[in-house]
Amino acid sequence: PVLDEAGHAAAAIAFVLRPEEEFTRVLSVARPGESGETFAFDPSGRLISGSRFDEQLRRLGLLTNAPGTSSSLNIELRDPGADLTLGLAPAAGDPSSRPLNVMVASAVAGGSGITVIPERDYRGVPAVGAWRWLPDYGFGVATKLDAAEAFRPLRVLRSLVLALLLLLTAASLVALVTGYGHLVWRRRFDEARLKARPLGQYTLLEKIGEGAMGVVYRAHHALMRRETAVKLLLPDRADPEMIRHFEHEVQLTCRLSHPNTIQIYDYGRTDDGIFYYAMELLRGMTLLDLVERHGAQPEERVLHLLVQVCESLREAHQVGLIHRDIKLGNLFLCERGGIPDTVKVLDFGLVRRIGVTGSPEAEVHEPSRYLGTPLYMAPETIRHPGFGDARTDVYALGAVGYELLTAQPLFDGATPEEIWKQQQFAEPIPPGRRSGNPVSAPLEALLLRCLAKDPEQRPQDMAALAAALRECPRFGDWTPERGRVWWRRYGVPEAGHPGVVPSATEATLRIDLSKRTE
Repeated sequence: PVLDEAGHAAAAIAFVLRPEEEFTRVLSVARPGESGETFAFDPSGRLISGSRFDEQLRRLGLLTNAPGTSSSLNIELRDPGADLTLGLAPAAGDPSSRPLNVMVASAVAGGSGITVIPERDYRGVPAVGAWRWLPDYGFGVATKLDAAEAFRPLRVLRSLVLALLLLLTAASLVALVTGYGHLVWRRRFDEARLKARPLGQYTLLEKIGEGAMGVVYRAHHALMRRETAVKLLLPDRADPEMIRHFEHEVQLTCRLSHPNTIQIYDYGRTDDGIFYYAMELLRGMTLLDLVERHGAQPEERVLHLLVQVCESLREAHQVGLIHRDIKLGNLFLCERGGIPDTVKVLDFGLVRRIGVTGSPEAEVHEPSRYLGTPLYMAPETIRHPGFGDARTDVYALGAVGYELLTAQPLFDGATPEEIWKQQQFAEPIPPGRRSGNPVSAPLEALLLRCLAKDPEQRPQDMAALAAALRECPRFGDWTPERGRVWWRRYGVPEAGHPGVVPSATEATLRIDLSKRTE
């Protein structure tokens, strides 16, 4: 102000800074890249500096084409609701009623900040930037950059990372294929090497099965001219403990002669440490295959099969051997000597010796091991790992009978722990309620007795169980003729053998509790 002698304002002097020229020139030094700009705006959100996009604003219809017209004081920094540079139509309604874009609205409210999350600018283009309100001057300033340009280095980095991942994946696949090819050729080499050499009097012909503890070959005896199955354990597959179990199985099984028990002919060890034994070659299927292929079995056939298993196990129990791994996968169905539906009990790998009184002998007691298959393990063997007597096999055979009648396991669970808990505390659903075939009351009651939690409530030995099975009303209805009709209808598969890998639900567990870590 210009004051007179009395001190009153007589005039005023003002210095005008034209925003479209000098002010815009000051802010234009902060225009990074191809799309960056710094601009100022008043409390209403009106642009008070020039935009670097004046020509584009004219093409978009946001700025008139009148000579000398600039964006300064003519553009309100509002969100058009769509990216106008892509040819999209702005939001309907009065442009002045549209909200200010996020950065300007925050600054006008007195705030300041930074955003890396793209928001639409006054052209509708997604942008990132920073802003501040300058209260001493009464306007705000913002700097922004189109998101496409701002994140361009990130896209390059992503492309590089993706290319690196693809290279790593390709290298992994090459390594996997190479390793698998090496493994295949190594196995072929090992098989060829085994076939090229005799194991005692046996010549290996072809591999017919493979499991965790051994490989099974169809073989030929040089003198007897008889085909046999030879199971062997290669030294690079097993530790001394597994080899001990393998040899233990053979020595104990050789003591059994019942026709329903797999017959062992011979065993030995080669000079380079390969342990093997020869046994009868079976053609047929396991009871697990039977249920998976043909579903629930009629009661009379189940009785016929269970009695045979009882007779095999009765001999084993009489000489002091407990099987401890009776399950569908260890019971083989075949035709022997013209007799259809003959059952063979396999895999005495977990057999345990008991004394004359039925108490476990100390030298073979395994108190720190879970041994068996969860779906068939008796509750007392879960509470006391390593324990087992004749009633343990009775419980497992009851679970086998249950599954033959229903084509469903006794209990369902995603983990061994879930199944163990049910084995100890859950009562099984009566099989007649789960089977599609009729189940007589006497057989149902007998199976539930076999599955009693208390061993004292079960049949006390296999002789008692076999006698009770023979008392069931449908026993004897499955005649040899019916068996022959079934085998003629479905045929005898190629040579099968207990060396196949068990399914996940039937896997035998050998857990050493003393070696477990929390």
